[in-house]
Amino acid sequence: MAGRGPAPKDPSRRARRNADPVPNTVLRYVPADAPDLPKEIDWHPMTKAWWQMWIDSAQSDTFTATDWSFLMDTALMHHAMWEKGQWTLAAEVRLRVAKFGATPEDRARLRMQFADADEKDEKRMGRVTPEEARKRFGGIRLDSSHPNDSRGTGLVLPLRKPAPESDPDDAG
Repeated sequence: MAGRGPAPKDPSRRARRNADPVPNTVLRYVPADAPDLPKEIDWHPMTKAWWQMWIDSAQSDTFTATDWSFLMDTALMHHAMWEKGQWTLAAEVRLRVAKFGATPEDRARLRMQFADADEKDEKRMGRVTPEEARKRFGGIRLDSSHPNDSRGTGLVLPLRKPAPESDPDDAG
């Protein structure tokens, strides 16, 4: 008995011939601290500031020793550019820092995003601090006598308004 549906198309007649994806090579991640700029060189102030910018960048949290080595070579080009006016190196420096996500366009191409998801999730889910909740909901209290009260399990409990307080002067 044959399978369901029409017979598969001959591979030579297919419009799309997507090659099999190349398997990834998984490497052990070994983070590395940023090295200091070598003391033997009197670094241009712009290069010192540039190096510190890379140390402080969010991307540097994922840099390995080879990344820092590559950036050190780039720092030498950056220094020559500013110190000696070798502006022909600017294109190479730009290409090198693009590999690390220097600009918004580079980060988009590399599919990098800043991790502000927690803040956005809280806004989307409407989480509020206790102070904000008091301002927003005033005297509304949780009905803790509800049969589905499972504190700490993430279940949402119904809200009830507090009973109005009776006024002793009101003898109506």
